[in-house]
Amino acid sequence: MKRKVGLITAFLLSTCLTFGQLKTPKAAVDEFMDKRFGMFIHFGPVTQRGTEIGWSRNDQVSEDDYDNLYKEFNPTLFNADAWVKAAKDAGMKYLVITAKHHDGFLLWPSAFSDYNVSKSPFKRDIVGELARACKSQGMTFCIYCTVLDWHDKDYPIDNPHHPEINARPGDMTAFKTRMKNELKEVITKYHPFMLWFDGYWEKPWTQADGKEIYEYIKSVNVNVVVNNRLGKISDKLGGDAVGDFLTPEQTIGKLNMDEAWESCITICNQWAWKPNDQMKSLKQCIQTLVTSASGNGNLLFNVGPAMDGHMEARQVARLKEMGTWLKQNGEAIYGTKGGPYVPTAEYGATRSGNKIYINVFQRKDSTLDIPLLPNAKVLKSYFLNGNVVAMKSDSKGYHIELPATLPDENCSVIVLELDVNALDIPVIKS
Repeated sequence: MKRKVGLITAFLLSTCLTFGQLKTPKAAVDEFMDKRFGMFIHFGPVTQRGTEIGWSRNDQVSEDDYDNLYKEFNPTLFNADAWVKAAKDAGMKYLVITAKHHDGFLLWPSAFSDYNVSKSPFKRDIVGELARACKSQGMTFCIYCTVLDWHDKDYPIDNPHHPEINARPGDMTAFKTRMKNELKEVITKYHPFMLWFDGYWEKPWTQADGKEIYEYIKSVNVNVVVNNRLGKISDKLGGDAVGDFLTPEQTIGKLNMDEAWESCITICNQWAWKPNDQMKSLKQCIQTLVTSASGNGNLLFNVGPAMDGHMEARQVARLKEMGTWLKQNGEAIYGTKGGPYVPTAEYGATRSGNKIYINVFQRKDSTLDIPLLPNAKVLKSYFLNGNVVAMKSDSKGYHIELPATLPDENCSVIVLELDVNALDIPVIKS
């Protein structure tokens, strides 16, 4: 009987793949979106130069120098448990590591490429250690991979800054075969919840390639969530697009109740570590997270560990401050939906059950004026810390009385309890 069931399952899987119908289950995407806050980590041999990962090759760093940095790569202060703890203390629910960036270097000991961490003085499996640390600390583990590789001789482009230099014919069939092998390797060995792709914009990579790799991933593990940069179309889902969620970069996505999205934004300016890189203020960090959630999206917040493998103390401290805010106000972030109000410079709104959370960014006046909610009555209004908030209403909207000093200068949360399910209220423009 088991053999018969297995054959039927294999047939159905094959059929779904043939017609391109196999998709990530909605429950998996919903679970991912409920997490709201994750850590992005850009790390690799290039940290020894303090320049940008991938992009500084053939630019600030010569190709020959860049491609040989792995021979010096020995981040002896790397501690997977410390990295994961920093994410956990920040209130983050998932972690994404650049297992393979556009420079082609692998942070795991692959059987399909010699250009990997096992050939460096460090030798240790960075991806594997992070996967184990995430599992032990209850953090969701995810992996970043590239769909281009300037180091791989089978990929036609060697230098994105000057494609005509060192141009090569390449072999995209061989390239995709190696990619599939590497993806199967990380999926079956490290069990990532989500795969985050990048590099779709170059000409050698086609929409058909994206669909082919997506379907291959689904054949290995249908539950793996995949971002939308696997295919060419990067600003929408559905139709001919490939992937499960949108990925605005260095900007906060707009309120979108129909499509899942995640903004990737740096805590400093550069993705990879850079000496004395300017860091965002606590207010910027918290309001970036809250505005993302208010738009019904996630925030993937990037940290670049230093060349010796440690995360800078100032960045870890800033992340912990975000975690302190979330311990008090996480109810307004985790597991919520955005809206019904469109975020403004003054506030952003999230909702869950019969509650709307008004996340106040700044006090412009003694009252905060917001539009009326259709077919709903506000039963109670109070700060999340428990203090009652007086509120009046008229035909123009609700008028919430604000104290002279808000409870939290970075973001204060007001709760509106309703007589209806807040998720049933349509989006309201302020």
